[in-house]
Amino acid sequence: MSFFTVFFQMLALLIMIGVGWLAAKKGLVDANTNGHMSGMVVNIFNPCMLISAAAGAAGTVSKTQLGTACLIAAGMFLFFILVGMAVAPLFDKDAAQRKVFQLMIIFSNLGFIGIPVVRSILGEEYVVYVTPFNLLYCTFFYTYGVALMEGKLSLSSLRSMVSAGNLACLITLAIIFLDIRLPSPVVTAAEYLGGATTPAALMSIGCTLAHTPWRRVCGDVRIYILSAVKLLALPLIALPVLRLLPIDAGLLSVCVVMFGMPVGNMPLMLTNQKGINADACTAGIIMTTILCVVTVPVLLAVAG
Repeated sequence: MSFFTVFFQMLALLIMIGVGWLAAKKGLVDANTNGHMSGMVVNIFNPCMLISAAAGAAGTVSKTQLGTACLIAAGMFLFFILVGMAVAPLFDKDAAQRKVFQLMIIFSNLGFIGIPVVRSILGEEYVVYVTPFNLLYCTFFYTYGVALMEGKLSLSSLRSMVSAGNLACLITLAIIFLDIRLPSPVVTAAEYLGGATTPAALMSIGCTLAHTPWRRVCGDVRIYILSAVKLLALPLIALPVLRLLPIDAGLLSVCVVMFGMPVGNMPLMLTNQKGINADACTAGIIMTTILCVVTVPVLLAVAG
């Protein structure tokens, strides 16, 4: 896939982030409104996009390929966990901050960034392959991620796995594997609501960036190293293994994108909840989100 073709698609996504940043700077969107918009993306728009994509792909997407995507997603998180355990101590001597860097390495922005990227670059028919990655993201985050920070697995964290996003992922997989045909009005409504995912999610990120002190983001050398590891090193290490698997070019591209996504928001939320200094996490989210505009085209160009 041409570097410049993907780059211009990623640049369009960056412009939408910029629109959100400008809207917040102009006072059109405040933190409260942005919080509600993020909630709508997570609980309404993203789930509708997944269901819409599944409805359109039912009967055409290979069940074998989707099953393979589930195994790849599980392998990705296990790989990231091992890497996080190995390299996090190199970033900080403080035990709490090492855990923060582990979370940043493991948990990427597969929803707010991953889904829009796959949809805009590869097409909506490939969004269904993102489903197992998002489902396993929640599974690993509310088990391993919470246990890492709390030192134990809590019942409340397991309850958090019951969400609109996870329900939509399960419905998506059921539609594909069971060849379920949804009523036309339901599919149409899901298409319209799902169409709001990309602009709403990216503008929400821009609104968040508008309230971030850039000196904190650009002044930490560790964040540049983390970005290089997360956005380039890990997906490039995984690429030769992915090429050995019996998957088509479309699924390979989706997997490369998933391996190369920026740091997600959930580590920041968990870090803040535990009262741990979140400056590094905030900087990691912003820096990797901006840099992925260049790194994703590089990865897809290398993947071919």
